[in-house]
Amino acid sequence: MLFSSRLLLRLVSSVIVILSLMICLYGLANVMPAIGDFRIGPFPLVFFRATFFALCIVTIAFSMMESYLLGKTNILVAAISTAFMFGMLWCCWSFYQVSAALDDGMFLFGSSEMWVAVLASAGALFFCWRIWGIPVALLGVIGILYMATGQYWPGPLQTVSHDVNETLAQNLLYSLDSGILGSTFAIVITTVFPFIILGALLEGVGAGDSMIRIAFHWMRKTAGGPAHAAVLSSALFGTVSGSAVGNVVGTGVITIPMIKRRGFSANFAGAVEASASTGGQIMPPIMGAAALVMADFVGVNYMTVIIAVLVPSIAYYASLFAMIVFESRRLNIKADDEFEGVDKPNKQDYLNLLLIFIPLIIIVALLLYGLSPSGASIAALACLFPLSLINPDIRAKPVKLLNSLSVGGRTFAGLLMAIAAVSIVISALSATGVPVKFSVLLSSIVSNSLLVSLLVAALCCIVLGMGMPTLPAYVTVATIAIPAMEQLGLAPLTAHMFVFFIAVGSAITPPVAIAAFAAASIAKGGPIGTSVQASKVGIMIFVIPFTFAFNPLLLTVADSGVNFELIPWLWLLVKLAVGILLMATALSGFHAHKLRFYEVAARLVAAILLFAPGLIWDQVGISLAIFLWGWHLRHDLKISQRFKGAK
Repeated sequence: MLFSSRLLLRLVSSVIVILSLMICLYGLANVMPAIGDFRIGPFPLVFFRATFFALCIVTIAFSMMESYLLGKTNILVAAISTAFMFGMLWCCWSFYQVSAALDDGMFLFGSSEMWVAVLASAGALFFCWRIWGIPVALLGVIGILYMATGQYWPGPLQTVSHDVNETLAQNLLYSLDSGILGSTFAIVITTVFPFIILGALLEGVGAGDSMIRIAFHWMRKTAGGPAHAAVLSSALFGTVSGSAVGNVVGTGVITIPMIKRRGFSANFAGAVEASASTGGQIMPPIMGAAALVMADFVGVNYMTVIIAVLVPSIAYYASLFAMIVFESRRLNIKADDEFEGVDKPNKQDYLNLLLIFIPLIIIVALLLYGLSPSGASIAALACLFPLSLINPDIRAKPVKLLNSLSVGGRTFAGLLMAIAAVSIVISALSATGVPVKFSVLLSSIVSNSLLVSLLVAALCCIVLGMGMPTLPAYVTVATIAIPAMEQLGLAPLTAHMFVFFIAVGSAITPPVAIAAFAAASIAKGGPIGTSVQASKVGIMIFVIPFTFAFNPLLLTVADSGVNFELIPWLWLLVKLAVGILLMATALSGFHAHKLRFYEVAARLVAAILLFAPGLIWDQVGISLAIFLWGWHLRHDLKISQRFKGAK
């Protein structure tokens, strides 16, 4: 019996690998650019969407079966997954047939199409719940219920009377513009998909461990040591994977124990790794999937997004370094050249870095040349295959490359379930006119207050981001809140960038902070304590968006709403740097010595004044910062002199 179970598990695992590899190759073939006269894709639109989604559904269902065989879930979940798999395959066939009928002429939706659309949605939400948790799936359920019953809701929430059959059928499934297989699905499978595969391959070629060893070596003479190394390695690793939890798991197993051994608390060790890993989604040139979708939503070149996010992302990582420096001083932790458990990097480690930097350089160069993001990523993929032979491990086992492609396909199949849930929410919002109502309501409440509008959008992002991947949180809030933000004068790119940053930061915000919880499990710290510490360590990921919302020049591109000017931009960088130092010392409660309560409060006030727009606030803020800094160091000097005199 045990032998047959193991055999069945191996069979199911092999099927999943094959299916995941098929997803990878099929998706890449669809977006493959032409090579001379030779071209594979794009495949017929309706056919590709139906078959690709069906392939992902089968892969997820087999993954649920594998989880059951591994004892990670019960037989009921496996049975429901199998039932939904067959039901959703029928839905994909129905989508293909009805779409073909719509191409030929008019088609009237009846109750049968409505129930097929509901079945497809229920299956997608079930799989989303099992993979990503309840929050994003619950939003999809609410969206379906609101579409079906909106005409009976009271007050401003009431929608116009409609035919439920047509509304649900068209907005859930049978449309190329909305629903599960609509425009959001199209953006993800064409723009995001190649980058997911590239990230999986970059992780699989073996440069991750080399990055960690090099980062530890470079940071060996700093007091923060392994904490600084965690920030550096997570920044490099993060721009490859674009996943906060993936970054935590990939680098945290090495960095977190060493941060604890240096003398930092378990909660702080987890917080540093979670904050640094979360920031990988805003680190160009790859960033997270939400950044790619944002470029499509705003209608700008992806290179514009990369340039716009460059200064804010560097500022965020600089703030992490500053927090570690002052926490090290508070705990009186000294530099130690040796990192127990981490080998000194060798020549091969530095060669392995080429596996990361050459593909990234290719992507940037091709984006500058004018190639699409998907075309640039596929060119980088093509280069990475022969380049991976630099690593002797790949030369010995080239099958690792196929395994990496399979991992990428499986990862994307899981992401597609979250995208399906978000597409349902977007369709519900579009069909019921909620974004317009929200924009009018917000404008009537806050009048001309951009600050209140930003605070409301930030709160929505944080609440929706609890337990959600960044992409669904960003897309949902962008659909609701950005029209109101644009009405108050924010340029589309700036408004979307604001929501994007806050959505990324929601991964470390309690009470449900998925990146912080993952780090806490490694650090053996408290989940809530780690997430609170992570919010403090990574506070600038919430402050910086408000800074560039009121000072769009920080984004450096004309699409932010202002033209670039060098001197004001440099002054903005100075203010940002001083503000980061003020925030770091205030939140750690330590500078040259422990800060008193009123010193902490005064530094926070000075930082807020520096981040606020207006020359008067700049002058007051910088004057207060200089006074506080000088007064603190003078006081410290007096204490030192007294100590020497006493000796």
